[in-house]
Amino acid sequence: MLGLCSLAPIRPIIFLASGLLLLTACNHEGELQLSGQSTDQAPAQTADQASKTEANKEARATPEAASDRFTGPANRSSAVAQKYMVAAANPLAARAGLEILRAGGSAVDAVIATQLALNVVEPQSSGIGGGAFLMHYQAKSRAIEAYDGRETAPAAASGDMFLKKDGSRPNFHDVVPGGLSVGVPGALRMMELAHQKHGRLAWAKLFEPAIKLADEGFKISKRLNTLVKIDRHLKKFSLSKAFFYDNAGFAKPIGTLLINKPLAETFRQIAEGGADAFYKGEIATDIVKTVRAAALNPGRMTTSDLAGYQAKKRSPVCSFYRVWLICGMPPPTSGGITTLQILGILQEFDLGALKPGTASAVHLITEASRLAYADRNSYIADPDFVQIPLAGLLDPRYLKKRGEAISPDRSMGKAKPGTPDGKTTLRWAPGGDGHGLSTSHISVIDDKGNALSMTTTIESGFGSRVMVRGFLLNNELTDFDRRPWRVGRQVANKVEGGKRPRSSMAPTIVFRDGAPILLIGSPGGSRIITYVAKSIVAILDWGMDPQDAMELGHVGRRTSRTVDVEANTPAAGFASALRAKGHNVNIQALNSGLHAIMIKDGKLIGAADPRREGVVMGD
Repeated sequence: MLGLCSLAPIRPIIFLASGLLLLTACNHEGELQLSGQSTDQAPAQTADQASKTEANKEARATPEAASDRFTGPANRSSAVAQKYMVAAANPLAARAGLEILRAGGSAVDAVIATQLALNVVEPQSSGIGGGAFLMHYQAKSRAIEAYDGRETAPAAASGDMFLKKDGSRPNFHDVVPGGLSVGVPGALRMMELAHQKHGRLAWAKLFEPAIKLADEGFKISKRLNTLVKIDRHLKKFSLSKAFFYDNAGFAKPIGTLLINKPLAETFRQIAEGGADAFYKGEIATDIVKTVRAAALNPGRMTTSDLAGYQAKKRSPVCSFYRVWLICGMPPPTSGGITTLQILGILQEFDLGALKPGTASAVHLITEASRLAYADRNSYIADPDFVQIPLAGLLDPRYLKKRGEAISPDRSMGKAKPGTPDGKTTLRWAPGGDGHGLSTSHISVIDDKGNALSMTTTIESGFGSRVMVRGFLLNNELTDFDRRPWRVGRQVANKVEGGKRPRSSMAPTIVFRDGAPILLIGSPGGSRIITYVAKSIVAILDWGMDPQDAMELGHVGRRTSRTVDVEANTPAAGFASALRAKGHNVNIQALNSGLHAIMIKDGKLIGAADPRREGVVMGD
């Protein structure tokens, strides 16, 4: 039987899967504590793979235009370090994290500095105007923690707030820009909560690299320039227009020094006053005024919503995949559970016997994904509002039964949700997949072996497009299902005041013999889950070098019926084979942002997705 820390926070927990046993215990704060061992050995790397991991200490950046086009490996190798490492979506942000690690900072210290710097140099993807999920492993206590900084709906939010006057659902892109889509930001409170427990350096010091970047500016990259060019909404808001465009209304050119004095000042206030300086006082007042007076879709947020926001420490969800223990974020993100479901379903298939990235392997992964996403869309939402059958969804017996629907030769087409515990009635109507294409991921390990995986977002590219005090506000409320009812039943992920919208973010930590061996996560909206699951399979089942795993062509599902195959990659070459198996295939550009760190033989081996500007840095 599978045990979950969240279901039994005091007594010891036993995880059983595939004949393996690992004893764990939860302390009074709901942390998962590891003990025990398994005896099997992980697949060894080939000589070629091993030699490749000994290459550069710092992976080279390959900036990518916002067209989501895969630009190729560009002679990348996995980065190798001995003491500590940070993998992030921009070289300047990774450098900020590295500076903190060199100054004696913890993994939490480094991720905060990295996130703040990303707010400056990658403003379209994340920042203090958004939210984040953080998985943390403390080496000394061997405890695994999950920190929830997901945005919340204002108290005045309602299930019909996005509906048209006639009760119909509006187009997604019509409700994104403006104040109505803005959720109460959670990233800062969450980072402060983690820092209070695991920080080594002073809170204010963590802001220094980002303040310097904002004050002195950075050169606009090709990717940022292209994103601004193609955006439809930024010009509709005066501050955003003035910041990203020149006086003639054109996107500021590549290489332009982008200085953000208002953000530098905002950071100074938060560095001095803590997160309270953001959630209370002048900054909070300005956020609320901006949201409620937005040029489009004015919102409902109040200063009470901001003052009352609470980050939460939750119990992680964990289960075995073959000999590895996989731990991820619990709801309100669906990323952890759905990733674990995909892997649990794949337990019954010998993926190691298949060639990496082949049509046969992709078919199985895709079919497992169909089943897991069907459950996701029906059962997973904010656990403070919806009772979720966690144990049932991850029960190996249930997942084995679900996997029996998979044929190696033919796609099942649209998958239906199961009944996880054998007793549960399908109370909720199936919801949608959500979007969330503007997100970033950071992986960090420090000199004490503390490790974390954090995914952070403002939802769509440039979020709500509403800017205040130098940062963009999220459009996270569009991650709720905009229809509160379907087929006569309520949707689990409907809008409610104070509720956290369902996410697909999947920061993940993989363990072997009670110790972490892999930190991984990605942006990519609802496709995040398949990006992470596929990469885990590539690294664990196929023994691939992390960088090689990042560079595999993507095959992801966006809808229940369609499989998206990444254009201009080898994956596009077996589209015909997938069609022959009955898949509805759509070839298109796909833009992940995977950042991983593997711990192997006393070395840190990091990888950054070549589809973005990410790098790996360490000593």
